[in-house]
Formats: sequence, C-alpha cells, structure tokens
Amino acid sequence: MSRVTFSPLPDGQLDVLRLALEAARLPVDDLYQPGRIFFQLSDDEGVVGFVGLEGDGSDRLLRSLVVLPSRKRQGHGGLLVAHAEAFARREGVARLHLLTSTVADFFRARGYRPASRADAPAPTATAAQFSSLCPGSAAYLVKEIA
Repeated sequence: MSRVTFSPLPDGQLDVLRLALEAARLPVDDLYQPGRIFFQLSDDEGVVGFVGLEGDGSDRLLRSLVVLPSRKRQGHGGLLVAHAEAFARREGVARLHLLTSTVADFFRARGYRPASRADAPAPTATAAQFSSLCPGSAAYLVKEIA
C-alpha cells in the first residue's frame, strides 16, 4: 500500500492545478486571486488530485476538487474532502459551502445538505465561484463541520 500525503500546493504549482481543472471542465478564472489555499494529495505514484478552500472566518467555500483521470474511482475524492474538512476544522471553520453541477450525490453522501442560495452568508455569496463562475443551476450544498 502506498503512503498518501496531503499538503499545501507548493509555490509555483497553480498551473498544474489549472490544467487539471480545465481538463475536468471546472472554473479556473479566479485561481490566482488572494484568499484561497489549495492542497494536493499525492502518493508513491505521484499527484492524485487537488482541493481548495476559499475565504476566512467561520464559513468557507470548498472548491476546485479534482482527481486526475487515471486515479478516479479509488476513493481519492473522499480522502481529499476529508483532509480539507480536517484542515478547515483546525482553522476554526464551522461550515463549508460548495457549488457543484455534476457530483452533488458524492457530497450528499459525505454529509453536505442542499441549501438555498438566498441563505448563503455574504462572504460565500460574493465569491466569484458563487456569483459568476458556477451556473445558477449548480447545486448549493452546506456542511456543519465544527
């Protein structure tokens, strides 16, 4: 069994994340903006995938979850989410918010619940992912993690 590591994305590696997100047809227009932290999951074979958190305070946006195509269907997506949640919890985050057009069931299976966009806290509602990058048809989900 190979050793898995979850770590902040090294400086200068945002372009690798960008390519992975573009290949998965996920938003990339705001990757280089401040207020975001991205992580990578790696094992002995190399990079497995990425996930990010955006914002500060008790509500944060879980974003940019992507597993490389050759590594899908091996439980890595759930591992990325679990690690991001643990990091957020250590940072004092109470709730994670997300938008998804394709994997709502994946997140619901991990305790995320549908919510009304009208109830989103201001920092979440004004994020580019929320206000312009993700379509209005994307599911808005929230999870209490505190």
